[in-house]
Amino acid sequence: MAFKSFIDYLQYEKKYAQHTLISYQNDLMQFKKFLQQEFAMSDISEVNYPQIRNWIVALVELGLENQTINRKIASLNTYYKFLMKISQIQANPLAAHKALRVSKKVQIPFSELEIAKVIEHLNLDTSFEGLRNKLIVELFYATGIRRIELVQLQLKDIDLQNKTIRILGKRNKERFLPILDTIISTITAYYKQREDLKFIKDENFVFLTKKGIKIYETLVYRVINAYFSKASTKVKKSPHILRHSFATHLLNRGAELNSVKELLGHSSLAATQMYTHNSISELKKVYAKAHPRNESSSEN
Repeated sequence: MAFKSFIDYLQYEKKYAQHTLISYQNDLMQFKKFLQQEFAMSDISEVNYPQIRNWIVALVELGLENQTINRKIASLNTYYKFLMKISQIQANPLAAHKALRVSKKVQIPFSELEIAKVIEHLNLDTSFEGLRNKLIVELFYATGIRRIELVQLQLKDIDLQNKTIRILGKRNKERFLPILDTIISTITAYYKQREDLKFIKDENFVFLTKKGIKIYETLVYRVINAYFSKASTKVKKSPHILRHSFATHLLNRGAELNSVKELLGHSSLAATQMYTHNSISELKKVYAKAHPRNESSSEN
């Protein structure tokens, strides 16, 4: 069966983002290619679980991480659920599948000092790219938006008068976020430089390259990695760590978990609770320092 009806279903009914649709399509095509090479099959709707298990083994042998393999199998599982929904198959071959075990990696946020150092460095560059990069860093840290949300941000989404930005998140879920006066100042300066570009192709989008085209996700990653490599010795320096820092620092300073959930665009508190371990760590320090029963904090 062709994948088009499945992709259409994800796009128009489930409201999946474009990059997610591409991932699903790539995963299905990779599995189809594997079936053709190993079993001379062309229809993935006719496979059984042992054949899928062979693919999993092949992916492991290629050196893919368990998390990546789980994502590919999840794409396949969603496809089989769709086939059952439209009565193309009677049983899901992945119904009894158990995901590969993934070790949880501790994500260490940037400190407030590290972020301040980066912004201080960015203040020295008032060129188009300098102001654009400063705005990228400031928006990530001030709003906690995702990388794809920043890339897709359009001029109409920013309301300078009301000091808000409109974000279209996962599954086209809309949320409005406040922006600080310092961000508005950077936006205004960046807009002036943006207007001086000789050619603008993607005029509706906020963030552009010097050639006037919309920025892309790998460029955003390179920007964050480059600047934070100068200020931080942490292993991982990515846009997601800035999002992680935004949430952690808010919680450390007393923000309610539910409010942080809404700002991040999470659908449930469970997704937001991953950030609380850093907040608890900070609370322990405050508690140990301030509690009168703690010997180290009492007066001699």
